[in-house]
Amino acid sequence: MKEFQIRPNPSDPRLTEQVAATDEEGRKVAVAVPAERPLTLYLNKREIVTMMTIGDYPEYLALGYLLNQNMLKAGDPVDGIDYDPDIETVVVRTPTATDFETKLKKKTLTSGCAQGTAFGDMMETFDAARLPAGARLKTSWLYTLSRKINSVPSLYLEAGAIHGCVLCEEDRPLVYMEDVGRHNAIDKIAGWMAINRVAGGDKTFYTTGRLTSEMVIKTVQMGIPILISRSGCTAWGVDLARKAGLTMIGRAKGKRFIVLSGGERIVYDADAKAVAEEARHLRRKGAEEDAA
Repeated sequence: MKEFQIRPNPSDPRLTEQVAATDEEGRKVAVAVPAERPLTLYLNKREIVTMMTIGDYPEYLALGYLLNQNMLKAGDPVDGIDYDPDIETVVVRTPTATDFETKLKKKTLTSGCAQGTAFGDMMETFDAARLPAGARLKTSWLYTLSRKINSVPSLYLEAGAIHGCVLCEEDRPLVYMEDVGRHNAIDKIAGWMAINRVAGGDKTFYTTGRLTSEMVIKTVQMGIPILISRSGCTAWGVDLARKAGLTMIGRAKGKRFIVLSGGERIVYDADAKAVAEEARHLRRKGAEEDAA
């Protein structure tokens, strides 16, 4: 598959707004900040949730959300996905009834930004998931991925206050999504994978955000065996990754990274001493992300 089939578009005027501000020397400046707008999701005729999002790829976000919340199963038929920008609504239509009413009875507030709401039992399919043991990640691929992802123009670099998630294959970034919440960005990728019938068994998932429990659960549900982050992780995230046999790498910045789970998939084929340290502006962005 070719690189960057979808990539960020920081020049899209819908995704950022200019706001007046004052800098450290008292000067009036204009600052670009990410847009944030509501998107109400319906499954057939039932309202499910209103999400705060930057507004791009609403169809992928809607389908990925339903799949990652187990309201739809992989392979379930979908008649259509209708987005109406005027009323900020997206409707996913299925030919048969679903069990989402039961899901709505049970809600868990996740740790994701924008207070994402996960319906149903987050562990419903987690225990049964099986990730391919034969998947591998070469450290040379990891360094190449980090360099390519961190050098492509993005809202993350342009305006901050945003999370990025990237679906990768070997050393190639395939789909790069951004949003104000990391759970939105990963759901967009899940929706893209479902619509394009892309399997996760030979893929790697990269994120700028911290590795929390829901990030691990969603990655496992998508069948992706390797998860990489520029940021840190939570204790439960590590526990779940080890339970699922997920390879999890945190604090991947420049030549440095930490393997927290699934180290048997790592092939150390690159000399870390020959890898350049990360640029200062990226280290600053990483520090901001760790504090978020």
